[in-house]
This record gives sequence, structure tokens and C-alpha cells, in this order.
Amino acid sequence: MVYKVKLDVFEGPFDLLVYLIENAEMSIYDIQLSEITKQYMEYIEDMQRRDIVLAGEFMILAATLIEIKSKMLLPRNKFEEDEEGFEDPRSELVEKLLEYKQYKNVAAYLQEQEEINNRIYVKPKEDLSIYTKEPDVFLNLDLIQFIKAFDMFLRRRKKIEEVKNNYTRIKRQEMSMETKIEQMKRILTSRRKLRFRDLLGGVKSRYNVILTFVSLLELIKLKSVKVEQKTNFGEISIIANEIDTQQAEGA
Repeated sequence: MVYKVKLDVFEGPFDLLVYLIENAEMSIYDIQLSEITKQYMEYIEDMQRRDIVLAGEFMILAATLIEIKSKMLLPRNKFEEDEEGFEDPRSELVEKLLEYKQYKNVAAYLQEQEEINNRIYVKPKEDLSIYTKEPDVFLNLDLIQFIKAFDMFLRRRKKIEEVKNNYTRIKRQEMSMETKIEQMKRILTSRRKLRFRDLLGGVKSRYNVILTFVSLLELIKLKSVKVEQKTNFGEISIIANEIDTQQAEGA
């Protein structure tokens, strides 16, 4: 009987081995067998102390690591070191690890796509026959009539483009905040107290209302005016500062 072992984030022996290699910041192409084998065996012993039944694959990989480690420890003569065809004992293990990581990445991608698809809701199919009972309408035109109609369409489109190119829309120059502030100061010189609506000058466009309100905030910041509002959303009363009024009159 084969048992699937999952401990923390590890599923199977290769998952544990990949974790140990990446955690040690080793290159998968240059595995330090002595260190990795030691860590792997310590993990196996820890699982055994916790009375966890290990799958056979864990023990097989442990034996494989020990065998590769033994081969790495064996001395090689000079002929073997100079020989281009010398095979690294770790080569087969590296190939299996690369293949495992590839399948693991594919599995993670498929799981992610499944989670995305589970959040997609499809509208049920509806009966659209009530909208398709009437037959399609076709234009009965010969080639010459079609060419004339298409030529007329191109002429009309060209004419519209010419009108658009020749038409210039003159936009009214909008007042700046500096100009509005000066205008408000002149009004406050003659009338020390007035309502916010009096500053609009009868123009209640959105731009004018916003410009007037922002200019009023600037005057408050400069302590040129004081404002009162007795109730929420009530009338805003504006009172000119006496010092600014005297300065404006002296100017």
C-alpha cells in the first residue's frame, strides 16, 4: 500500500528536497550532497520520532542521496578528471528535480486557473426564438446600384469631415481665481457685508460657483473676510475685514 505523506508544506520526498536546496540557496545544478543529505536525514528522523508513517518514496530517496554522497566521496584518478565524458553522480538526480519542479509549476498554474474559473459565473442559456421568428431582410441591389450607394456614402463622409475641419468652436475665456478675488475685493469695499449668492453676479454655472467658493476660501485664509452660517446648508454671510477695507479705500 502506498501512502501519500503531506507534512507542513511538503508533499512527497522531492518536495522536501527542493525546499532544502532552495532554503540553503544552492544551485540545483551544483547540489552540496553532504549538507543536503544531512538535513534530509534529520527531517526523516524527526518525522519518525513523531510516529509518522513514511511513504516508501521518502526512504528510497534517502538511500539514493546516501549512495550519491558515497560516490562523490570516492577519489578519482587524474585520467577520470581529465576525461570529458566523466558523468557527475548528481546528474540523474538533477534531471528528476528539474522535471519535478516543472510539473509542480504546471500544477500550481492549473490550480490557479481553476480558482479563477470558480469565480466566473455564466448566464444560463435563454430561448431567443421569439426574436428570430421574422425572416432576415436583404437589400435587393445589383452591383451598379451598390457602387452608387457606396460612392454616395463616401461623398457624404468627406463632406462631414470638411465641415469638421473648417468649423472652429470659440470657447469663452474663463475667469481666473486671481481676477475673481480682485473682483470680490472691489465689491466688499462698497458693501462690507453681503451674501454668497451676491458674489455670483447672476451667473450660476458650475465653474462660476466653484471659482467663487474657492476664491472665498482664499480670502478667509488671508484673513480679508469673515463668514457666518447660522444653520447647516443655510445662507453664507460674508463680512469684510475693516483693515483690508481701509487699505482698499486708501488705494
